[in-house]
Amino acid sequence: MTGTALEADGLGMRYRGRGGGWALRNCGFRLPAGSVCALVGPNGAGKSTLLALAAGFLRPPEGTVRVLGSAPGEARSRMGYVAQDKPLYPQLTVTETLWAGAELNPATWDQDTAQRIAEPLPADAKVRTLSGGQRTRLALALVLGKRPEILLLDEPMADLDPLARHQLMGALMAEAAEHGTTIVMSSHILSELEGACDYLLLVDGGRIRLGGETDDLINAHALLTGPVQDLAPHTVVESRTTGRVRTALVRREGPVDPAVWQTAEPSLEELLLAHLRSPEAPALLTPSATARQAVAA
Repeated sequence: MTGTALEADGLGMRYRGRGGGWALRNCGFRLPAGSVCALVGPNGAGKSTLLALAAGFLRPPEGTVRVLGSAPGEARSRMGYVAQDKPLYPQLTVTETLWAGAELNPATWDQDTAQRIAEPLPADAKVRTLSGGQRTRLALALVLGKRPEILLLDEPMADLDPLARHQLMGALMAEAAEHGTTIVMSSHILSELEGACDYLLLVDGGRIRLGGETDDLINAHALLTGPVQDLAPHTVVESRTTGRVRTALVRREGPVDPAVWQTAEPSLEELLLAHLRSPEAPALLTPSATARQAVAA
């Protein structure tokens, strides 16, 4: 797939019931179609708000968000959204829930996919009797059966056991590979995202702090170990000194002298944690992640 799946420009949204603080403020980015994107950040950073805005369940007082080139409401039939609480009709059975999904999405419904994801669940069990992990499986069966062009998933694996998490992550990756589905998935489990996602959006302080292809973002940084001295011209994201040895995560902005510094590539987890511990570090968005309005400006 080509084009843009999700784009925000100057997006702002206030919290409700928190003294009117901003969940997102002047948030801008672009996500290419076909990406498998990890949406990460600390609690309260605005991840759930961003996904709810993209799904059309909230309207922003500032800025814009577009999904598949359209306003969220216009693109709703082409997207799938699973919120943290995974709302389902408690009085329906598993079979009835999938039947409802087929009735509501007759043009795109894939019964085989939905049935395969829901297969471990008892078909005649009512939703209200299912465990949290079972409801998650049913919600994912419902949204994958719809065969959307973009999937918005808010902490989808949080209440799953490791085996179920591995199985469903595999199903999501297969969907992305076979159909070019764009997936945006928020999670606090960094290790599960590192091997699955090829794109990253780090939200912190209501803004995108890092955005772009994971490989490009990692390659733009280096872990340097060496003497306590100035690291110019590199931008230092985080630095620690032990005795006469300095270890720093820097943004590569020139050559590194191998006679002075030992250089290593940071892991995705090291990169994210360093930026989270250093909120004053400047943001970095790769060209593909930069909103088109910002490029034009």
